[in-house]
Amino acid sequence: MKQTLQQKVGKRIQEIRMQQNLSQQDLAAKCNFEKSNMSRLEKGNANATLSTLEKVCNALQIDYIELFRF
Repeated sequence: MKQTLQQKVGKRIQEIRMQQNLSQQDLAAKCNFEKSNMSRLEKGNANATLSTLEKVCNALQIDYIELFRF
């Protein structure tokens, strides 16, 4: 089954978060999200807005383009 863009971006967020040794809870807190929302985002079950992705990038201290390197 072909992955959707949402799923690819979610997987990328998870990869970067794990490289930085952050828990899902820690990243969610940095973004001011509920952990359940972060979980849905990483699984590709949430259609993230640009402002949501901006918060994630800021929390991970990465450039936006990093989310799309797959």
